[in-house]
Amino acid sequence: MSLSGEQLQDTARDTALALPGVSHGRPFTEQLDVYKVAGKVFLIVTDDPDERIVTVKAQPEYGRLLQGEHPWITRGRYLDKRHWISVGAGRGVTADLVAELVDDSYHLVLETVPRNRRPG
Repeated sequence: MSLSGEQLQDTARDTALALPGVSHGRPFTEQLDVYKVAGKVFLIVTDDPDERIVTVKAQPEYGRLLQGEHPWITRGRYLDKRHWISVGAGRGVTADLVAELVDDSYHLVLETVPRNRRPG
C-alpha cells in the first residue's frame, strides 16, 4: 500500500530511531530534521507541509534504477546528486521500501566510519 507524505516521513523516522547510535536534530533549519550516525548524516526529513520528502544515501546504480521506476523518487535534494535520492509519496512507495532505503542509507554511511567509532 502506498503511503501519504506524513506516513512516509513517520516510517523513515521510526526506522532511523530504531537503529543503533542514531542522533537527530535540526542543525541547518527548522524544516530539516537531520539523522546521523557517528556524526554523519544518513537521513534528512523535510518538514514542509507542501513538500513531504525524505532524502537518503543510495548506491548510485540503485538510485538511478529507483528514479527510473518511480517519478516521485528524484536526485537528492541538498546533497550530492549522485549518491543521494529524495523520496516523496506516490504509487509504489511503501513502508517496506522506505524502511529499506533508510536502513541501506544508514549502513552505507556507517561503512565510512572508522570501526572504533561505530556504535556497538
